[in-house]
Order: sequence, then structure tokens, then C-alpha cells
Amino acid sequence: MGIDLAATSPPGPGLPVAGPAPAGWAILAPRSEWTSVTGGDPMTFIDCDTHLFEPADMWARYCEPSERDLALRIADDERGYSWLMHGGRRLGLAEPHRPREVDAVGRYRQRWLAGLDSDLDYHAFAAPYSDPAARLAHMDEAGLAASVLFPNYGISWERPLAENLPATLANMSAWNRWIGEVAAAGQGRLHPVGHLCLRDLDWLEIQLDRLSGDGIRLALIPPALVDGKPFSAPELDRAWASFVDHGITPVFHVANQPRPFDEAWYGPDPEGGVSVMTTIFLPTAVSLALTDMIINGVLDRYPDLRLGVMELSAVWVPLHLQMMDGGLRFSASFNGEGSGLALKPSEYFARQVRVAAFANERPDFLTKASGDIFMACSDYPHTEGTATPVSDYHRVGLVPDTSPGFFRDNIAFLLRAEGDRSR
Repeated sequence: MGIDLAATSPPGPGLPVAGPAPAGWAILAPRSEWTSVTGGDPMTFIDCDTHLFEPADMWARYCEPSERDLALRIADDERGYSWLMHGGRRLGLAEPHRPREVDAVGRYRQRWLAGLDSDLDYHAFAAPYSDPAARLAHMDEAGLAASVLFPNYGISWERPLAENLPATLANMSAWNRWIGEVAAAGQGRLHPVGHLCLRDLDWLEIQLDRLSGDGIRLALIPPALVDGKPFSAPELDRAWASFVDHGITPVFHVANQPRPFDEAWYGPDPEGGVSVMTTIFLPTAVSLALTDMIINGVLDRYPDLRLGVMELSAVWVPLHLQMMDGGLRFSASFNGEGSGLALKPSEYFARQVRVAAFANERPDFLTKASGDIFMACSDYPHTEGTATPVSDYHRVGLVPDTSPGFFRDNIAFLLRAEGDRSR
């Protein structure tokens, strides 16, 4: 999701330009298998945001046997519509995602609301989106060296199951087991994202061990309070240290996770649909979480902790960097006390955070305003995404040869592909 800046002018003076990362943070050459697979310049493009669809019985197959009663599943109703289910509860409609066909999802939902039978064999439709071989074939056609794979249904069920921690952990664990197999089948080109929760730190460390052992380098977490505690709470330092020790980058992605505002602001959830208030305030939660981690010293204490932001818009970044720097400077002066930080907030952001930007967000303008911290993405195969990211970015003047950070090096930084870790 992004705001269309195609008709706007570049950001004006006054917005902070985050300088190059401090010494020791330079992006080195990516792994050789990412430089050419089918040949040609487009193969320098690593897509930082795509989605891997979970098969209908994945959670039951990969849960611990003792936890199968907690497993999610995709099941068909009497009219042939497929639903993500937990027990007898519907969590979301399984939608016919095709890039740039948002209206098709709306029509499908209206068909269901009208009481008509489904006209889609969802299981056959979605099968290629779950298959590593099919994903590799799509990447070859699209001109991609590698892809980061987020969950599909995994971004829809966290908030509905928030009060059921055992089910949350069981289903995250199932996904984390399955993606180890996906990564092994990916020929070094598929990079699935783990799914984690910070509410049980013993469980977290077990999962980080598993993910690291399977070569997984990214893990999705919600930008939300952890049982009432902000990310900067001393009790959570153990989590950030463990991410660093395991060489795994926490990443944030649009998802149905705990919201930053009181639930009354959002109104009732549309069954099978999305909340307009959530859509409008898309980057609010992640900007709050990152600000807490920067202002309250987490990134200062853990300089090798890296953070990614995907499909949460990018246009907010230049102004937010200005607000963090100015807000901290003003508060310190007004209160008559120092900030306790060695760097400006925007410098921590430039050193440790990378943000995905769609072509319609004009990442060329954003880079001029905030530095080389942005990443290329497609969101494939989601309906708000694209199947032609190379040409989309080319239309706004961005090509891999002249923008290696945007197309390759910044996501390689999050994947720790610079050769700074052997495991």
C-alpha cells in the first residue's frame, strides 16, 4: 500500500537527509548466487516483499501433535467459499489475489454477500503461490534474483487470536517449521520470513535457534506493546540481544495486529474485508515502535540490530526523521537535560533501518530527502501489488545498475548477506 506521489515535486528544503551509514556499516557485495541466474541486468533485483500462501492444512501438518487442536486451517463452506478458520470461527475469506486486480477481490466478496455460490476453486487457484518451483519460475519471468517471502494468512490472524497465546505460538511455530523446507527448495533465491512473538522469551529463543539453523534471516513481529511494555522496556533487551546473536532481523509488515489507537476509533471489522481507518493510518504503529527503540536507546545499545519495514508506506519517513531530530533537540533543551544518545535519531535510522517503497511512492524523491535507506518490492501476488516491478520502477527512472542500494544492497543488509556472518 502506498500513496501516489507520481505528480508531486521532490521534497523541499528542511527535510533531513540521513547521511551514509557510519564506518563499518557499508554494504558489501551480495552472495554470488544472487548476481545472475538467467542472466541480464535485471537479476540484480532482490524483491524485499512477496507473499507465500500457506496450504490449507499446513498448520495441522507442522504443529506439534499435542497442539493440533489449536491449528488454523482453510476450509470450504456450503457455498464453496474458502475461509481461514480457527476451530469453528471464521477469521477471513480466502480471496482471489492477482496483481493489480483489487476490484476482483471486491466483486468476489460482494458475490458472497449476495448469497451466490463461489465461482472459484480457491485451492487450485492458490496452489502455485505455495509452490517453491512455481515461485522460482515467476521470478525468472519477472527478472528477479531473489525474493523475500512473507506469510499470506499469517498477516491476518494475529489480532483475532491475541487473547489465545498458546494458539498464537503453535501456529507461528508451524509456519516456522514449514518455511525451513521452502528455503531449502529455493536454491538460495527464496528467503521466507519467520513469524515471531515477544510475549514468551523462552519460546522466542527456541524459534530463533530453529530459524537460524534453517538459514532464515528475517522474522516478522508486530509493532505493538508486549503485554503492556514498549520495545524499549529493559525486560525485552533479552529479545533484541537474541535477534542479534542469531543473525536474524526483525521486520514489520502490514498485518492484522494489535492497533495503535483505541478500538473504538476503528468501528466493527467488516467480515472478509479491511478497515479503512487501518488503511489510512498504516504507518502509525511502526513509526511509534521505531521511535521508541531509537529515542529510548535500543538501537544505541544494540548497534548490530537491524530492522526492516515492508508494505507500511515509505512517504512518511522524511518528515518523521525531521520530527524525531527536532523533537528530541527541543525536548532536551526545554527540559535542560541531555538526550543520552551518541547520534541523532535520523542517524540511528540510517544506520539500522531499511524501508520498502513502491514505485508510485517515488523512491527517487524519498532517497534524495532521507538517504539510501529504501528497498524495491512487488508485494506479489497480492492484488495491491505488481507482477512487473522492474518496468514499474523503470518508469520512474530507477534501474538496478544505477541504484544498487535500492534494488539489492539494502535488503542484502537486512539478510546479512554481506559476508559478516558464516551461519
